[in-house]
Amino acid sequence: MKISAQEFEHIAVLTLSGEFTADDLESFRRESEERIRAGARHIVLDCQHLEFIDSGGLEACLSLQEIVGDQGGQLRLIAPDETVATILQLTRLDFALEAHESLERAVRSLR
Repeated sequence: MKISAQEFEHIAVLTLSGEFTADDLESFRRESEERIRAGARHIVLDCQHLEFIDSGGLEACLSLQEIVGDQGGQLRLIAPDETVATILQLTRLDFALEAHESLERAVRSLR
């Protein structure tokens, strides 16, 4: 999986592409922790180019949601593709991980 990051004031946007598997957990945690240390209160995961997520990736998202929640922030997903959306639905995590169609809508939901 590839991760790129952008910061907008207190919101960090992590763009994920490829497959998010247990092999990517360390780099995901490192990148997200770095953004939080830099002052991000909210994290938005751009999933438009994420093709697959396994149980390790799902667990990492839930863990990140808990970390930002403990600091008064929130986690949002942007545009998970059909495969990722189906995985979220089958695991019932579509209720726990809030997804939006666009960055604009995700950011609006954080204010």
